[in-house]
Amino acid sequence: MKRFFRFLLKLVLGLFLFSIFMVVVYKWVPVPFTPLMVIRYFENPEEEIYHDWVPMEEISDNLKLAVIASEDQNFPSHNGFDYKAIQKAMEDNKKGKRVRGASTISQQTAKNVFLWPQRSWFRKGLEVYFTFWIELLWSKERILEVYLNSIEMGKGVYGAEAAAQAWFKKSAENLTAYEAAAIAAILPNPREYRANPASRYIGGRQGWIVRQMRNLGKIEL
Repeated sequence: MKRFFRFLLKLVLGLFLFSIFMVVVYKWVPVPFTPLMVIRYFENPEEEIYHDWVPMEEISDNLKLAVIASEDQNFPSHNGFDYKAIQKAMEDNKKGKRVRGASTISQQTAKNVFLWPQRSWFRKGLEVYFTFWIELLWSKERILEVYLNSIEMGKGVYGAEAAAQAWFKKSAENLTAYEAAAIAAILPNPREYRANPASRYIGGRQGWIVRQMRNLGKIEL
C-alpha cells in the first residue's frame, strides 16, 4: 500500500512539474497544435486543418481589439478571471435567463492550449489551474498572441492567419475593422457561423463589435 501511495505521489508530482514545464515552454515557443485540433482530426479525418502561426506584429490591431471587444473587455485589467461577469452569469442563471459564458480570454487560452472541450467540473478545475499559471508566467500580450493563433475560427480553421485567408483572402495583418469584427462575431460557434458572407445575425453582431471597438479605443496590454 505504501508503494502504491509513493507511486501516486510521484505521478502527481511529475504531472505537476510537466504542466509547469509546458507553460514555460509556450511562453516563447509557438504552439504547434492544440488538443482540439487532434480531436477534430479523429472526428473527421477528411477535414483539412489550416493553422499558420504568425507573430503578434503580423496580426492586425483591428483583430486584437475586436476579440477583446467581443469576448473579454476587461482582459487588460483582470488577473485571468472576470469576477463581475461570473457573478452576473450566476444571477442570470438563477433567473432562468440565457447565460452567456463568463470565460475570459485567459481561460479560453488555457483551455485551447492545454485541455479538451468538455463541460465538467474536473476540466473546469484544470482550466482554473492553467489560467493561474499563464497569468503568472506570461504577459498579457503573450496570452493574446497565443489565443489569436490557436482559437478555432471556422471548420478546420485555427488562428488569425488561417481565418483571414479563409474568410477574406488576405493576411491577418491587413484585416480591416469590419473584417476583424466579422471574424470575432463567429467565435461563439465558428463551425456553424460564417464571417463572409455574414448572415443577418452575424452582421448584427459585427456592427455591435465595431461600436464596442470604437468605445474602447486603443488597448494597452
